[in-house]
Amino acid sequence: MNVSISNTSEKPIYQQLFEQISSQILKGELPSGYILPPIRQAAQELRVSVITVKKAWEELERCGLINTVTGKGCFVAEFSPEEMLEMRNEMILKQMDIDTAYYKSFGLTLEEVIELLKKIY
Repeated sequence: MNVSISNTSEKPIYQQLFEQISSQILKGELPSGYILPPIRQAAQELRVSVITVKKAWEELERCGLINTVTGKGCFVAEFSPEEMLEMRNEMILKQMDIDTAYYKSFGLTLEEVIELLKKIY
């Protein structure tokens, strides 16, 4: 698990953790059965609060990306390639929905958004 926290980001730290770990899971970098570090250990290593890590782990579990086994830890859930693709697309569409509302608030057309995306992609 490779995570980089930015204290200057507008995103809350738990969200940064969630996004980076979920991305690693859905890209197959963290395979099924991979054991996430215990919450206290992850908090200490990342120099963040236990509550922050707990919130990220809870969000990962709520999304079905990890399973918690009492007394044993948190494990990456098992997925078929089709399930991983479907979960990835759901997460991307959710974010795109948020982003699209923001772009619309500026009055941008779809064509304008596509042109701007082409510039940074």
